[in-house]
Amino acid sequence: MTSPSVLVEAHHRYSQWWDVYFGVVAAPVAIAILLADNHPLWRRLLAAGVIAVMVILHLVIGRRLIERNASSVLFAVVQIALFAVAVALIPFATWLLFAMIPMIFRLTTMRGAIVLVIVINLVAPIRDLFLSPREVRADLVIAVISAAAGVWLGFWINRLIEQNIERGVLIAELEASRAEVSRLSHEAGVAAERARLAGEIHDTLAQGFTSIITLLQAADPALRDERLALAVSTAKENLAESRALVAALAPAALSEGSLPDSVRRQAARFAEETGTKATVRVTGQERVLPTKVEVVLLRTAQEALTNVRRHASAQEAAVLIAYAPSSVRLVIRDDGRGFDPAHADGFGLNGMRARADQVNGWLTVHSDPDTGTTIELEVPG
Repeated sequence: MTSPSVLVEAHHRYSQWWDVYFGVVAAPVAIAILLADNHPLWRRLLAAGVIAVMVILHLVIGRRLIERNASSVLFAVVQIALFAVAVALIPFATWLLFAMIPMIFRLTTMRGAIVLVIVINLVAPIRDLFLSPREVRADLVIAVISAAAGVWLGFWINRLIEQNIERGVLIAELEASRAEVSRLSHEAGVAAERARLAGEIHDTLAQGFTSIITLLQAADPALRDERLALAVSTAKENLAESRALVAALAPAALSEGSLPDSVRRQAARFAEETGTKATVRVTGQERVLPTKVEVVLLRTAQEALTNVRRHASAQEAAVLIAYAPSSVRLVIRDDGRGFDPAHADGFGLNGMRARADQVNGWLTVHSDPDTGTTIELEVPG
């Protein structure tokens, strides 16, 4: 259900056109009253003057009340009273209902507008009770039809605005989701390519230079031959360069230590920035993993902690890195408010799953408002 404040904002978006509409209806009615010759001139002038006062009050006070979303029932009642005076003077003034009913819906809540629309449609029958008793029945029928049509019109306009707002929200959410998926896809692609290059350099160039150094030193352990010594020195320099390239291509956090150390730094930063307690526990025999696997594990931990910061309102978060003989399991738990994993595209889960697929891993998500969220990634390694 769309909130009242959003509806008011939507009404304001077309405020100037509603004001024009009010004037377009009021002006011809006032002119027609002045030109009618079946009523005394003083009554016509007085009725037209009352309509002019209504227009001025709306432009000076009414529209400002609407813009400020202030309580405007009193102003609506004042306008209805002036309308009643105009109708009492000249019955033709009931045509102002076409302007008054939309104005009432803009000035009050739906419930208040329904009451006031019924009241304003009773003005003509009440007038007839005192001045034209024979016309009461006909005007009462017209009042019932007019009130029903006015209430229906108010509901229809508000529902139409609600639907437009809902479409706008859905479009904005879709665009945000597309942007998020695009960002995550780009980030995953860049990370995957960097990890692939780092792995290629490590498995080919670095190991090749290491083999060259080993073979040359085996041939001449003391490196008495200057040419062999120069070759070993050159190979060592290039080995250092290749290792620097591997370090540069790996995430900065990983270049400063092991995977558990990097995750601990991420958790410490998360706790410092949010004030939420964050713990990291490591089980099993810690070991060096392929760069690509460590990148995926670290990025998943970062994304999960980011989700806790943005969405969970948690009191505590816990990270577990469990080393098994043939796999590594990463678990991130929080005690926050949870979410529906089936409708959580904006939480980066697609990016996490894409990363898991890159290393033949599998990601599971469990979330519940009572127990919080648990994200678990298991990768072979």
